[in-house]
Order: sequence, then structure tokens, then C-alpha cells
Amino acid sequence: MSERFAAKRMQGLVQSDIRRLTIECDKVGGINLGQGICDMPTHPLVKQGAIDAINNGKAIYTHAMGLIELRRKIADKIKAFNGVSYDPETELCVTVGSTGAFAIGVMATLDPGDEVILIEPFYGYHLNTLIMAGITPKYAHVDLKTLALDRASVERAVSSKNRAIVICNPCNPAGVLFSEADLKWLGDIAIKHDLLIFADEIYEYIAFDGRKHVSAAKLPGLRERTLTLGGYSKTFSVTGWRIGYLAAPAAIMKRAAVANDLLYVCAPHPLQRGVLAGLDAPASYYEDVRAEYERGRNMICAALEKGGFKPYAPQGSYYVMADFSKLGWTDDQTASRELLARTKIAAIPGGAFYEPGSRRGEKLLRFCFAKPLDVLAEACQRLEKL
Repeated sequence: MSERFAAKRMQGLVQSDIRRLTIECDKVGGINLGQGICDMPTHPLVKQGAIDAINNGKAIYTHAMGLIELRRKIADKIKAFNGVSYDPETELCVTVGSTGAFAIGVMATLDPGDEVILIEPFYGYHLNTLIMAGITPKYAHVDLKTLALDRASVERAVSSKNRAIVICNPCNPAGVLFSEADLKWLGDIAIKHDLLIFADEIYEYIAFDGRKHVSAAKLPGLRERTLTLGGYSKTFSVTGWRIGYLAAPAAIMKRAAVANDLLYVCAPHPLQRGVLAGLDAPASYYEDVRAEYERGRNMICAALEKGGFKPYAPQGSYYVMADFSKLGWTDDQTASRELLARTKIAAIPGGAFYEPGSRRGEKLLRFCFAKPLDVLAEACQRLEKL
């Protein structure tokens, strides 16, 4: 009887390895380097802003596109940091996380049967959101050894049914920071084939070794076809608050705002006000966050090497992919289970970030190093003993 009432769109979709490993890690009291929980200190301005909003009775709906004060501040941030101007009245929407921004962007612009190019390794929620919307994914690749875009794979993925390219920059899970040259090249492909670009830039402040993040919408000819997904879950360490945003041309936003209203009504009011207050944090805060993550990146990569892994040092974000071939585990699912059993550390099987059934991620695990340094140091000691 239950299968009779199962929607076709849900076939093949199951709870993500990210969620599953979090549950298994909690059962053994382990250190969760799987899910990007980001249990770092939240900026005091953010916390107090939400507390004040609750104490002052800010409990009713906001505008479906979010508080106009918050949209104005986000627009100011995008202009100053990303170099792109958006009208906060018509081109910005506060969303339930950057995943919510992606969902409403997909609903506003794509139809069932369309094709969209994902770049492996990809963020699994991008894939599953597309599948639920009836979109067919096509796959291009990044070379993990160089963290460079495989341009030939993008060209192979292009077809007459393509409507968009999805990029995550910096990338979850591999920490790829797309170069301006690669972004321009992708932009040329998008213009030539009249494609949209979904640019997930939620890790924009986390770039390492002197590299600078470049927004796709800033490049010539791309603003009009780019939907930028952003948010403050990672920046302010409030992943459970789910406050993101979509920035897009007004013609797209007109429809995306309707989708946001229908799916979510609005993002949580007091949490919007918390982020609004947090945007008054000084520029030094963002540099301090970036520097701490860079220290974490260096710690975990060194520990993984000592423990027998081959880590692919990320250029940004707070994740690292690592090859475990030398440790003798047969596949990524086995490796994840054995690692948890032996060290009480959770890591995500690499196959979660590749085309289902392709086996391209079967010798990889993904580790998240968004942890307080003392917790990360303990995890590193356990990894070194492997």
C-alpha cells in the first residue's frame, strides 16, 4: 500500500549520507567531521540581534522577500565585497538558507525535462533538488589533483536541452576556488548556449593562501543570466538558523519571490534580525574567521597525510577530500564505517558527491574542519594514529 502512494519524483532519493553519518556519529559520541555543522562561536551581534527581536515581539511574518532593512544591507555587502549592484526592492530575496535560494531559483526558471550541468564533485542537495523538480542532471568534472576545471567535460555535457550550469564557489565538497579565467570560460559557454548560471557562493569569505573569491555575476555579460546564492549560516556559524539569500535580475526574481512565498512564506523573522545586526561586524571579523579556517585546513591535511590518506588541499571553504587507497578499504562506504568504528570520527563517503553509480568517488572521503581548534586537534591526533 505504501508504494502505491509513493511519488515518482522520490524514487532513488534517500536520506543523505551526511545526515546518516551525523546520526551514527552521535550514537557513539564521536567527533563529527562529516556534516558541515560549523559549531564555531556565533558573533555576539548576531545572537543579541535575535534575542532582542524575540524580546521585542518580532514574531509575525515579514515580507515574503525578507526584511527590507536586511535586503538593503545585503545589497550594500554585495556591492562592496562582490562588486555587483542589486536593487534590494526587486532583485534580492531573503531565503531559508542558500538551499532555499537554489530551490526557488530552480522553480522560477526551469521546467521538468530540462537539463542542468553539475560540476563534480558537487553538493548533493543541488543534485537532489534538481531531481525532485524533474530536471535531468548532466555531469562535468574538476580534477582533484590540480583542483582545476576539466573544460572538455563541460563541453561534452552541453546539449540542446541544457538550460543552466551550477557552480559552487568555493566548492563544497572539494574546496575548489574557481579562477577568474575558468569563470570567464564558463561564462562564454553560458552566453554561447544561452544558459543560466546558478552560483552558490555561500563560502565566499573562506579563501586560502592569498586567493580572492570572484563572483560570477561580476564578469562581463553574466549578471543578466546569473542567480547568486548566498547566506550567513557559514559566515556567522548559525547553520541551524537557515538565513540565506538569492540575488538575481528583476525578471527572474519576480517569479522566484512567488516561489519563496509558496514554499516557505518567509525566513524566520527574529533570525533575520539577528543577521541584520551581525552585518555591522567589523571587516576584521571576516579575516579572523578566514584565518582560523586556514589554520584548520593546514592541521587536518597534515594529520590525514600522517594517517595514510592523500588529502587534496582545498583552496577555500571548510572541507577537504582525501583518498584512502593506501589504507586498504575497498570502497567509500566501508571506509566511512571503519573510520567511525576505529576512531569515532565521522566522514562522508565520496560517492555522495559524484554521479550516482559512477564509482568516481569510491576511494574518497570528505572531511569538514569547521570545528573549534581544540576539538579539531583531538580529531587530528586520532587520524594520525591510523
